Amino acid sequence: MRSAGCAINDYADRHYDGHVQRTANRPLVTGQITPYEALGVFGFLSLGAGICVLFLNTETQQQALIALALAMLYPFSKRYMPLPQLMLGLAFAWAIPMAYTALQGTTVPMTWLLFTATVLWAIAYDTEYALADREDDLKIGIQSSAILFGRFDRFIIGLLQGTVILLLWQVGTMAARGWIYYLGLILGIGLFIYQHQLLRTQKRTNYLRAFLNNNWFGLVIFATLILDYLIYPVE
Repeated sequence: MRSAGCAINDYADRHYDGHVQRTANRPLVTGQITPYEALGVFGFLSLGAGICVLFLNTETQQQALIALALAMLYPFSKRYMPLPQLMLGLAFAWAIPMAYTALQGTTVPMTWLLFTATVLWAIAYDTEYALADREDDLKIGIQSSAILFGRFDRFIIGLLQGTVILLLWQVGTMAARGWIYYLGLILGIGLFIYQHQLLRTQKRTNYLRAFLNNNWFGLVIFATLILDYLIYPVE
């Protein structure tokens, strides 16, 4: 579904990407693929995901329809919403209640803490991404959180990231995780601080470096969580 989302996003932005420096060479812009081919990729991948969902319970299948709607709506939200990154976060985070429902048949309070943390993290890192395109987006009329936040961009990104850490800390407490998990959160704070050092330069290349650094944040949290469970398994 992530790949399907990329396909429908490029389809939706095909008339705009050519005016943005970072996206001017995307395949739909250069004519390497046609709009119908992009829609075909989206349909094929969505169908594959739909087949997988058929093996899950009815509640998860119903939630999958919401996931599909979010994936389709996000690319077009940039025309109408001042905070399209919220729609992106909802699309990414919806996998969390789906996973809980598929495995346990229902959601629990921890589900929605993780959901909220994921939404806020997505808004933060996609704002870093949008900062690289802010000037181009202003010219062509595309909306983004980078434009909405304006001169408070770094402050709001930091506020979002701090809230993500607090929520993940609470999740660790509820899940009775050990010190390794919390060490991962501390390392994650260090990565967020590094991102802000990059943002302070106000250079387009560093905005993208800050965005990509979130790969490391996700990897650190994931790896320390797995290691923590291996050493301190659930009783």
